[in-house]
Amino acid sequence: MTSGQKKDGVPDPEEQEILVQQDFNVIIDKHLKYVRGQPGGARAVLKYRNLSFLNFHNANLSQADFTGSLLVGADLSFGIYQGACFFACDLRDADMSRADFSRADLRGAVLSGADLTGTDLRRADLREGKIMTNVPGSGLTDRKRPGDANHARTIFTGAKMEHCDLSGALAKAADFTEANLKDALFRDAQMNGANFRNANLSGGDFTGADISNSDMRGSIRPGLITSIETDLFGINTRGSMAEDETGMRLEASPEELEDLLRAHTSWVSSAGKKGKRLDLSGYDLRDVVNLHLYPLTAIKAERANFVGQELRRANMQSGVFNQSDFRDSVLDNADLRGSSLKDVKMTRCNLRGANLGALYFKRGGETRMKRSDFSGSILRFSDLRDANLQDAIMMGVDITNANLAGADLRGADFTGATIKGAKFEGSILDEAKIDFSGL
Repeated sequence: MTSGQKKDGVPDPEEQEILVQQDFNVIIDKHLKYVRGQPGGARAVLKYRNLSFLNFHNANLSQADFTGSLLVGADLSFGIYQGACFFACDLRDADMSRADFSRADLRGAVLSGADLTGTDLRRADLREGKIMTNVPGSGLTDRKRPGDANHARTIFTGAKMEHCDLSGALAKAADFTEANLKDALFRDAQMNGANFRNANLSGGDFTGADISNSDMRGSIRPGLITSIETDLFGINTRGSMAEDETGMRLEASPEELEDLLRAHTSWVSSAGKKGKRLDLSGYDLRDVVNLHLYPLTAIKAERANFVGQELRRANMQSGVFNQSDFRDSVLDNADLRGSSLKDVKMTRCNLRGANLGALYFKRGGETRMKRSDFSGSILRFSDLRDANLQDAIMMGVDITNANLAGADLRGADFTGATIKGAKFEGSILDEAKIDFSGL
């Protein structure tokens, strides 16, 4: 029995009090004041209420309590619900896309048909959960749940779900395409027929889970945990990255790496007359500690594995990174001016504030421009807010559902780019070549 439950049981869904939008807006305003610590604020506590089809869009309802409520078809997109409680809520067909549900309590929530595209669910709790009600003469029984019979596909495409707990969850045929599920828990979950295509499943714990007939093509699988009880029948892992397919290990000690970088620095400063260019092509660089602190200007690292690497504020200008894998890497405020990044995988990358524009240098009394080149690269669901892409070559890139709000795109060439679902609010577009008909 949950705290706050009525003595004679909780109301059945059809008996829940209906809240209208006008009254709900007042509650949202008071909760925002509560979050900000302003006078007149009050925490939103809306247990066992009917909030179906209401508009939550862009609201900040962090720490709010919606235990047991109906939110069928509600619009929760782009909102902030950090640490909020949606225990045993009915969220069928709700729009939860691009919202922040990090650390939210979604135990027992019905998510059939819900859209969680690009949603932040990091450390959220999606385990199985039930509300018990005390029925006279029958004792404690499961509360009626109208959504139990509805098995419409739930969409988690591109969602951030690191350390998310889905133990015991019922997510048959759910769509986790390109989601980041690193170190997530799926113990005893029923996920047969689920789509994990191009998802990051590294470190995921599938002990006792049913993932039979699931699609894991192109996924990242190093460290994935299974058990003898895990049902793996019929899974498709073609083109995925397993533990033995991550690339050559960089066995150099910190001292040896320092020597290599010292020779590389000499090579750069002498215009190639001294030292030796650092070539990390084909290497697995995921676990190199403090890689972002090293001088990486003009290095060569084609077909290298940077998955999940911390490269914040790294100096990587004039580098050659063609066909490398940067999925889930952190590159905010990094300097990649003038670099070649053709056909790279940068799905779910944090590139906020990164300098990805052209590099200007003087030679023979003339100022020359070296453009960064992302031709053919994949930046789906990546964060490019406030990034500098001035004069960048973005021909044929896939920036589906990427966020380019506030980015400097002056002179950038997006000819042939796929831009469906991308955000361009506040971006600078002077002389940019881009076809917005594909949005």
